[in-house]
Amino acid sequence: MYDIIGDVHGQAALLKKMLLKLGYKKGENGYFHSERKAIFVGDFINRGPEIRKTIRLIRTMVENENAFAILGNHEINAILFHLKTKDKKPLIKEARKNYLSLFKTINEFLDYPDEWKDHLGWMRKLPLFLDLDDIRIVHACWSDSAIDDIKREFNGARSKKNIFREYFKNPKSDLSKSINVITKGIDLKMPGDLKIINNKGTAPRSFRLRWWENPLDKTFREMSFESKCKLPAYTIPKEIIPNTFFYSEAEPIVFFGHYCRSIGPHIIKSNLCCVDSCVSGAKTLTAYHWCGEKELINENLHQIC
Repeated sequence: MYDIIGDVHGQAALLKKMLLKLGYKKGENGYFHSERKAIFVGDFINRGPEIRKTIRLIRTMVENENAFAILGNHEINAILFHLKTKDKKPLIKEARKNYLSLFKTINEFLDYPDEWKDHLGWMRKLPLFLDLDDIRIVHACWSDSAIDDIKREFNGARSKKNIFREYFKNPKSDLSKSINVITKGIDLKMPGDLKIINNKGTAPRSFRLRWWENPLDKTFREMSFESKCKLPAYTIPKEIIPNTFFYSEAEPIVFFGHYCRSIGPHIIKSNLCCVDSCVSGAKTLTAYHWCGEKELINENLHQIC
């Protein structure tokens, strides 16, 4: 059985409290449980005050077979930021907005460059998803077609470094689109004549979709997931509807993170659960204690503040 733990983002103290609440003990080889394993849904670096401790804790559990971990978009950004081109120059010449939170992680390792380099090598070996028959784990969105694309590439003979280089250099390739789907979800670009102000006083040009639903004849408000503003109840024009991935309730349970669900609900459908509770803001960590049930139940959700 498994305990699926949401985005930790450098909150090692919260993670330790959660593990103890779930019945894990600390031994010579890190935290362990005699009957269960933890599963981390990615995004365990950046933002928080104890990033180095968090990586060390999670990695120790994984390497001692007491946990699984998958990559989130934050780990992928870290991998990309440190890759070199064939002539040994940085692959990323200028840090864009989505890389800014990475500098908190880099700063924590300024006195430990070899340790950070070793962690990067370990992260490159982590999977992008887990399919454990009765449950599936992904960072943002489960798409069978995207999963198939990634299986073909990552199960081949090419090195992980070359695969991530291609992902960065060819953003329109099938591989790049598939990695984006499962680690970032589906975004809908706002029409040019529709302006919404969010809680930060800015006007976002896109919002995250409920990827498991069909957006046809749905409103912006109905399809929004984790929006930081109240979207209008206008029907989404057919011309701008992106491809989503309808997920039937007959399919296995999917656990994912990525979406800041500070006030929930975390169980979205009987077989869909988002365990991200925006740990960097509300400082709440969420986990689901899965015991083999076919339908999710609120009693198995656990939170630590």
